[in-house]
Amino acid sequence: MIAYILNLSCPDRTGIVHAVSGFLLERQGNIEEAAQYNDPDTGLFFMRVRFACAAVSQDDLRPQLLGLAKTLSMQWTLHDASQPMRTVLMVSKEGHCLNDLLFRWKSGLLPLDIRAIISNHREFYQLAASYNVPFHHIPVTVATKAQGEAKQFEIIESEGAELVVLARYMQILSDDMCKKLAGRAINIHHSFLPSFKGAKPYYQAHDRGVKLIGATAHYVTADLDEGPIIEQDVARVDHTKTVEDLTTQGRDTESQVLARAVKWHSEHRVLLNGHKTVIFK
Repeated sequence: MIAYILNLSCPDRTGIVHAVSGFLLERQGNIEEAAQYNDPDTGLFFMRVRFACAAVSQDDLRPQLLGLAKTLSMQWTLHDASQPMRTVLMVSKEGHCLNDLLFRWKSGLLPLDIRAIISNHREFYQLAASYNVPFHHIPVTVATKAQGEAKQFEIIESEGAELVVLARYMQILSDDMCKKLAGRAINIHHSFLPSFKGAKPYYQAHDRGVKLIGATAHYVTADLDEGPIIEQDVARVDHTKTVEDLTTQGRDTESQVLARAVKWHSEHRVLLNGHKTVIFK
């Protein structure tokens, strides 16, 4: 028996669940997990189904799904649930998110196949080597940005990456790069934005006496830090916390938020709903 994950979205109407479950029943598919959501604002229906099937192969299922998709006017994806997601990580000089993802991956907590690490600095080549992951140092300046991104994208494509994680990669991607990675690149940043832009945000936050710090994981788009949000979290702080305390707490929160976003994406639990997301946890 092979387990599959079917994600779909379509205009809401009666009978969608019946049509999908009937389609799977006719092919001896056994539904193991199912979740659905009707969005009253957009009039769209979203569904995620994990099912096991031995009678029909994935190559046969795909063309058969085209008929169902035409009937329901649906967009859909079908994935083999046993296949880890091919992933490339990108990082600059702050390694807390990178280290956390690598540890979770090697511990079997993330269904990933991490194919490469790309960085504009050399700091983490030894960390990459300790996990036996190829490390690519590609310096990026204003003058070399286009060439650097071309090399980055060549690596991403050669590794067949289905997911690119900006694990504190501190370079702004070009509009062209964002378009190429649409729907498969996740970024993490502190949740002070837009209040505390630029360098040393935790110093700015400390100076303003904030009571909450947090992190946001979202899909990368050409609109800087405004892509569809996947996950967020916050931690309460008070006047006794130093800048170092805020920074430490912020890094912990960033790591946890990014890990959850990566896990949900790699388990095909995230569906795009315009500039928002539907997440079947």
